[in-house]
Amino acid sequence: MEKITSALIYKYFNNLNEIQKQQIDALEDVYKFWNTQINVISRKDIDGLYERHILHSLAIAKFISFKEGASVLDVGTGGGFPGIPLAILFPETSFHLVDSIGKKIKVVNEVAQTIGLKNIKASHIRAEQIKDKYDFVISRAVTRLGEFYPWVHNKFKKNSIHALPNGILYLKGGDLTEEIKESKLNAEIYPLTDFFSEEFFETKSLVYVAR
Repeated sequence: MEKITSALIYKYFNNLNEIQKQQIDALEDVYKFWNTQINVISRKDIDGLYERHILHSLAIAKFISFKEGASVLDVGTGGGFPGIPLAILFPETSFHLVDSIGKKIKVVNEVAQTIGLKNIKASHIRAEQIKDKYDFVISRAVTRLGEFYPWVHNKFKKNSIHALPNGILYLKGGDLTEEIKESKLNAEIYPLTDFFSEEFFETKSLVYVAR
């Protein structure tokens, strides 16, 4: 596939400061390095990192601007998606990235340290074991929504500081009709083509479920 650079991010997010741009630009090299040590991104995807992982993660930032003092839990973060790109965009928001696979959390910590992210905590833990409360829970397609919801349904703060009530922001691909119906959740679906014009996003959606 054709190499995609960080210019794709600036096409949609053109008001980033110099520190944020440096962090975005650094992601390719640091992920390529760590991916040779611990495989967190498929080999075919690494050249499409800025589209398939970073911009995909930032779809959430097209839907909501996290406020200063907000806290966000990223469940099943893998190599740090969507948490790391969002933490770059929202440096005054606290992000807790969790995964049940320890070596993936090692990559998250190394990436965050290398690019100088101060607003991330990464934990090798299952979501069900977490005791803290958050404004939002974010995730990228770790499982079916009906299975995911019980892991996090009790992880939300009661009071919302955003216009959007606290809840789940879930990035998922494919036809979600059956999955939403099966989950019995009151879910709202937003096609990512509302935000991005690239072909990759034609089958991708953002699902929002209020707590």
